[in-house]
Amino acid sequence: MHDIRLIRDNPETFDEGLAKRFLPPQADEILRLDRKRRAALTRQQEAETERNTLSKQIGQAKAKGDEEAFNRLRADVDRLKGVLEESGAEAAKFEEVLNQHLAGLPNLPMDDVPIGEDENANEEVRGWGEPREFDFEAKDHVDLGEGLKQLDFERAAAMSGSRFAALSGGLARMERALAQFMLDLHTSEHGFTEVSPPYLVRDEAMYGTGQLPKFADDSFHTDNGYWLIPTSEVPLTNLFRDAIHAEADFPARMTAFTPCFRLEAGSAGRDTRGLIRMHQFQKVEMVCVTRPEESDDELERMTNCAEEVLRRLELPYRVMLLSTGDMGFGARKTYDLEVWLPSQKTYREISSCSNCGDFQARRMNARFRREGEKKPEFLHTLNGSGVAVGRALLAVMENHQNADGTITVPDVLRPYMGGIEVLGA
Repeated sequence: MHDIRLIRDNPETFDEGLAKRFLPPQADEILRLDRKRRAALTRQQEAETERNTLSKQIGQAKAKGDEEAFNRLRADVDRLKGVLEESGAEAAKFEEVLNQHLAGLPNLPMDDVPIGEDENANEEVRGWGEPREFDFEAKDHVDLGEGLKQLDFERAAAMSGSRFAALSGGLARMERALAQFMLDLHTSEHGFTEVSPPYLVRDEAMYGTGQLPKFADDSFHTDNGYWLIPTSEVPLTNLFRDAIHAEADFPARMTAFTPCFRLEAGSAGRDTRGLIRMHQFQKVEMVCVTRPEESDDELERMTNCAEEVLRRLELPYRVMLLSTGDMGFGARKTYDLEVWLPSQKTYREISSCSNCGDFQARRMNARFRREGEKKPEFLHTLNGSGVAVGRALLAVMENHQNADGTITVPDVLRPYMGGIEVLGA
């Protein structure tokens, strides 16, 4: 959500920020609604003040026995009651329309975010590792998994439809090993606190992190009022909603391993083969909640934490600074980590780390109070994949495959795999 006071003070700057997102100017319409709302509130407050004054005069007239004045004042109070109801309803109506308008507008990008309509304008920041040169024809993860008889799309589709898979044997164990490795790394070395959050949330939680109303069609909804989380960013960030916290509590860094559910309504035809784009997938998420002056540094820190996962798995990757047109709805700056996939001979996203500023905190009313200060401030929130477990699994399979179709287990995963060094049929 955007700060209406900043739009009042700097309408041109607000529209310039939207223009970087390739959106038309909105400030004039927002300020028109705001003026209507404020005018109705002013009429309501003036009527309330006048009614209070008349109420005192009614008491005085009654004490004096002035029946004429008493009746006239009572009539005026009854008239003001109608004004109060009408102006209050009008103020509420314009506030609802204004909030709906603001809720549909994305966050404004930071000044150092490249301007562009899509991923073609993204900028490579750095890279790590060199893609492996194979002396045999490298397979993709689907052929590898099916060759091991441990990856089954057909039987999963028979019970659940497309974009579902069933893992078994060594691949199922490796998926679990990847999650345990990531959680141990983030909690023991990166200073994150592990959280086990709910997987079902209500409307207000989805609204708070920006999934509603814009992305309702991309999310799974139950018939009794719950949403299946598309990412554990939703419950983790909402732990701070509707409260004023102590300054000493921040930065708060949390990590969670959860299933994630996405309808992928806007992705028809994309990545229909394999594990890249699924309706249900596993992810280790990182969420950081900070004071405003810390959020830029926290974004760099969080991104490096995700990079360390890939380095220890010996997976070549690159870090991309996303353009204004490719950045997510709630982000003001985003780094994508893209891992090398030999089968596609290209880099694909495996983690996205974003600084949302106070955009989400305003939507969920998450604030803190500095020591010695009276007025609370909105917090800044950040989120990042640390990393997507399914995509890490397929990246390990493809980058560490052998000519005979087996998969070499990276050194860092072997303690979690009971010492297994090679995954075979």
